[in-house]
Amino acid sequence: MSSSTAVPGQSPIAETAPQSLCALEPRVPADRLVGEMVPPPRFDSVRFDTYVPDPNQPSQTEAVEVLSSFAAGLGGAHATGSGRTGSASAGWRRATGGWFGKKQAAAPAGPRGVYLDGGYGVGKTHLLASLWHATPAAPSLKAFGTFVELTNLVGALGFQQTVQTLSGHRLLCIDEFELDDPGDTVLVSSLLSRLVDAGVALAATSNTLPGKLGEGRFAAADFLREIQGLSAHFRPLRIDGEDYRHRGLPEAPPPYSDDQVTRAAYATAGASLDDFPALLDHLARVHPSRYGALTDGITAVCLTDVQPVPDQSTALRLVVLADRLYDREVPVLASGLPFDRLFSDEMLNGGYRKKYFRAISRLTALARDAKGLVAQ
Repeated sequence: MSSSTAVPGQSPIAETAPQSLCALEPRVPADRLVGEMVPPPRFDSVRFDTYVPDPNQPSQTEAVEVLSSFAAGLGGAHATGSGRTGSASAGWRRATGGWFGKKQAAAPAGPRGVYLDGGYGVGKTHLLASLWHATPAAPSLKAFGTFVELTNLVGALGFQQTVQTLSGHRLLCIDEFELDDPGDTVLVSSLLSRLVDAGVALAATSNTLPGKLGEGRFAAADFLREIQGLSAHFRPLRIDGEDYRHRGLPEAPPPYSDDQVTRAAYATAGASLDDFPALLDHLARVHPSRYGALTDGITAVCLTDVQPVPDQSTALRLVVLADRLYDREVPVLASGLPFDRLFSDEMLNGGYRKKYFRAISRLTALARDAKGLVAQ
């Protein structure tokens, strides 16, 4: 775009006019998909000792202790192709005192996986990334990705090549394991079964489906049932708590005017500027696995005319975009409706409500981060 376009009354800092996400259609090569299977920028520096447990939620402190021991137990483990449990299982038994807290004289080969069960904003991704960092193995022997990224890897490489690529790893971390699509769930279940047979340790977090939350306890039950063949390889770890993203922080600023958002976009180097309804339409033409690449090089996302999301398919795509923006710490400045009014009451009480509440939580945090972009 030409750099001659400017907002009247304000000299832009940016060399060029803001980009439009709607003009981008990224293509992600397979080798990049593999190379990027590491914790995203927001979680690049997190560690167990940077996790701040809520003193009123002892399960959070316990989770750190258990996962630390699990990571240490992976130090002597490696993929062997034999499906052995090795020291990872031993580390888990030491941390939990045997199966279900009971010492056993002759414990069976135990799970090589842990499932973090809890609500949104309790720090599951922080803990999952900390486990990845704490596992004593080279980065090339550890993989971290979302469920969407993992399914896209299978699509790009093919099933057998994905198995070969990941079988040499000590640990595979899957954030936001999805129970939405039975086909994808079966596909990944088959993949994980092969990896477990190769000796790869697993860790995952998962969303839950409404009506099955049961104060969060059914999240683990759903997860284990959906991956029937893998149930013996996972041990659920409950993490209670409130949404840390807003703990002790001021409320997010209300939406700005279209003019304020536009001026901020022109004044911010690397910002994007899009009409919200148009962006929702564009997301339908870009595979969700490419939403991260869609934001490459973007320093801030500026949106005008935020409106209620019209349908569930659109809403689920927006959830993925919100996750990728949050992972990359990209602030979001918007006009129109506040983010807590994006989703209808029916959506917030339906089958994907936990996803929508997570998106509201993350977008609200990013809106708070964007406050400094607006000239006071």
